Amino acid sequence: MIGRRNLVKFGVALCLAPIAAFAQTPPATPHDASGHGDPMQPIADLNAGLLRVMHTGKATSFDERVSVLTPIVTNAFDLAAILQSSVGPARWSTLPDAEKTELMNVFIRFTVDSYVANFNAYDGETFLIAPEMRHVGNDLVVQTKIVPASGDPTKMDYVMRQSDKGWRAVDILLDGSISRVAVTRSDFRALLAQGGASHLIESLRGKAVGLESGVAP
Repeated sequence: MIGRRNLVKFGVALCLAPIAAFAQTPPATPHDASGHGDPMQPIADLNAGLLRVMHTGKATSFDERVSVLTPIVTNAFDLAAILQSSVGPARWSTLPDAEKTELMNVFIRFTVDSYVANFNAYDGETFLIAPEMRHVGNDLVVQTKIVPASGDPTKMDYVMRQSDKGWRAVDILLDGSISRVAVTRSDFRALLAQGGASHLIESLRGKAVGLESGVAP
């Protein structure tokens, strides 16, 4: 079950996406490594994966659901670009390679764990992808809605950008305008100011452990 409160909380961590059956998703052609293809496809793939783990829920282990979602989430988002933007390009460039790798790994872990913990049951939600996208500069915005079995829908849009691996999401706009990356950037930079990259790494690792053990971060 996914309530609006949990959606907002999850979005703050930049780990939120809508779920849709392919029957509700406009037809899409596979994207390719050159960056061409349909920007909706990575979101459609993500939707299908999330729907799968929601239906299986806690009948499968947390680790099993992590294994299912890890390649799907990393294909849908440009997590490297998001992390570097959140840390700050100038600060990122000064980090040792080992610290960059550790931070990237724990950021991926936290992101996937957040999906698994928050999308852990199905309660009749309907998730829709609009057939038309809007432009924001060179980016394209895939527009979605989460419609609960009862209550008001939540609008969430994905800002899609071409990369050398194809179209990837670089931001989520809650209610069509509230940037999740902007919130993440503020949180990460506050942690960096308090204790550097090691402090941010330990914070994300602790939150991931909490999600895996059923304790909200």
